[in-house]
Amino acid sequence: MNGETRTSRRGFLMGAGAGAAAGLAFPTILTSKTRAGLVAPSERIRLGFIGVGRQGNDNLKGFLGKKEVEVVALADVDKKHLASTADVVQKAGGKPATFGDYRKLLDDDSIDAVVVCTPDHWHALATTDSCAAGKDVYCEKPLSLTIAEGRRMVDVARASKRVVQTGSQQRSDDRFRLACEQVRSGRLGKIKEVHVLLPKVNFAGPAVADSTPPAELDYQFWLGPAPERPYNEKHVHYLFRFFWDYSGGQMTNFGAHHLDIAQWALGRDESGPSEIEATATFNKDHWFEVAETSKIVYTYDDGVKLLCLQGEGKGHSVQFKGEKGEIGVSRGSISASNPDLLKQEGHSDTVHLYVSKNHHQNFLDCVKSRKNPICDVEIGHRSATVCHLGNIAIRAGRKIKWDPKAETIVGDAEAASMLSRPYRSPWKLPDPAAVKPKAVAAAAAGA
Repeated sequence: MNGETRTSRRGFLMGAGAGAAAGLAFPTILTSKTRAGLVAPSERIRLGFIGVGRQGNDNLKGFLGKKEVEVVALADVDKKHLASTADVVQKAGGKPATFGDYRKLLDDDSIDAVVVCTPDHWHALATTDSCAAGKDVYCEKPLSLTIAEGRRMVDVARASKRVVQTGSQQRSDDRFRLACEQVRSGRLGKIKEVHVLLPKVNFAGPAVADSTPPAELDYQFWLGPAPERPYNEKHVHYLFRFFWDYSGGQMTNFGAHHLDIAQWALGRDESGPSEIEATATFNKDHWFEVAETSKIVYTYDDGVKLLCLQGEGKGHSVQFKGEKGEIGVSRGSISASNPDLLKQEGHSDTVHLYVSKNHHQNFLDCVKSRKNPICDVEIGHRSATVCHLGNIAIRAGRKIKWDPKAETIVGDAEAASMLSRPYRSPWKLPDPAAVKPKAVAAAAAGA
């Protein structure tokens, strides 16, 4: 596709967004294609996927069913993952290009957006490189591996004027939104506590010895910015999340979902707690590094306590406890101490939050409208920050004080050193100032 054609097609996308500004809906264009229930190729959003393992395929299924989407490229460091996923796309009628190095995918100017489903230690690089290349991004949760990475992701997204959706899909669930709206509307009165339950570690033990990487895996590329380590089959793919170099355990896995909902209900999407205190237990056989169970107490500046229990407790994933009652919500269920607490009829003061019925569709709508998605990069960063702070308190073994405005740990240099991690050479994140001219110029052309 030449530059003239690309500008025209992307110009259509930008124009469509202007027409949808009043609501996040696609415009009705009565062409022969749309009358037949199809979307003309020039009007489709061309997607590339970076990371096509377990979660990558889950997201792929969500996007493949969208008539306005064309999946045109896949990138993965595991050749088996790449081949099997390419087969899925081909059976759906696509002809995706495949790459071992995602940067080659980003060289294709005809790709509008990418879906990042790599291990967590790659989220920041893949997302910021994509933004710098003029692509919008859907990035799986947790948004980042460290708090410093998350802030850089926000800065690069803003400088490049890219739409970045975090894959915390509970924001697009009616039950979770209802719970948050009722809390924000004061139905429970003053909130005293929020309880969040996270599942136990689901590591497939026991541990195994290090070995030679399989031929299909480019292990050095899989490590990327992470420290040099010998290959171990129980440190890669799904199980990466239980080792500090690559992730943060169930705190960043399910915490990125449930703590995100707590933040939404408390109106803290651009802020966070002020104190964090934690205790934890670890696997006695050292099968994995992250906490096996944990109890974390977050305190906000208004006195609200958020108790996060991992591997302990029963009940709803998120429970709001107020002066006038309680509301609990999980995937597929919501309940209240009094059913009237869930009613919105007859209340003129109800707070209505951002409505999204489908997380993938919301991203696509925003690619066209250029509005922020329901779990924008700043929101994803702030929610991931809550998770990271819990892990820092666990690893420090003491209470830490957090300044959410300055985004720094106060009075504890050792704990503050965990806000970032060095990257292994030659990997480095883009500088927001350096990406601005290219990406903004592309946006001005309708990118």
